[in-house]
Amino acid sequence: MNSPSQTTRTPNTHKRVSTRLCKAIPVYKTIQNAIRKRIEAKEVMPGDAVPSERELAKTHKVSLMTARHVLAGLEQEGLVERRQGAGTFVALPKIHFNNLMSYSELLASRGLVSRSRVLVAKVIEHEQEAAARLGLSTSSPLVKIERLRLAAEEPFALETCYLPAADFSGCVRAALGSALGRISLFATLEHDYGVELAYADEEVDASTADSHIAQWLGVPESAPVLRIRQVIYSTKGKATLYGVGLAPMRSVASGTPTCGTRPCAQMGFGNTGWVLRG
Repeated sequence: MNSPSQTTRTPNTHKRVSTRLCKAIPVYKTIQNAIRKRIEAKEVMPGDAVPSERELAKTHKVSLMTARHVLAGLEQEGLVERRQGAGTFVALPKIHFNNLMSYSELLASRGLVSRSRVLVAKVIEHEQEAAARLGLSTSSPLVKIERLRLAAEEPFALETCYLPAADFSGCVRAALGSALGRISLFATLEHDYGVELAYADEEVDASTADSHIAQWLGVPESAPVLRIRQVIYSTKGKATLYGVGLAPMRSVASGTPTCGTRPCAQMGFGNTGWVLRG
């Protein structure tokens, strides 16, 4: 039979071990894990609101600083996004893929007639993000070509492409001559410049429409849009083109975003490798 002292020590030992284990996991990580599990289980969908810092602090009885740390960590992981003045929301999953497929090829494979309308074609300077993505200095001149993509005569995407002006200034003339409304930009680069494009680093996430985007895509201002950002490399490994595509996104909260009247997944916005060209 155990002595009273032995009976007392055993539960105390377990209690100390349990306390040490609890202290090994910071509170903010426990809260993050709970939110992460809800997102992974699809209990909350892209576009759904996430509790604010104050709500998290009140619910979990933690400081505002801890709650802020929770959301900052989830934002770094790409699980949530903060919208100034609106709150924090579940983010659309970012997708990285390298399979090249043209806009024209994509829509043709779905039995749709496509065309492009050139909105802007000019040489610009001080476009810092685009220059950085192409590995150029911030003051480097760039060719900017903005096109409205149409599928079955409905706005499908608003696309802006940037190329180094030192190498591809002739693309402005091609665009203004409406060649890029009919011919793949990839084909123009290959046939006119001898540049063969090989692969793309791509990110897909959610954004909101400003007045310019809303006008051309036919959506309300601040409406959610799907954003596709790509750096496309040549067979020599050189960053040749940086493209930003924006497409209408509806029914985000249901988890079935649509572009126009069709689900985005059916139109190629998924890990099929849609490339901003064609």
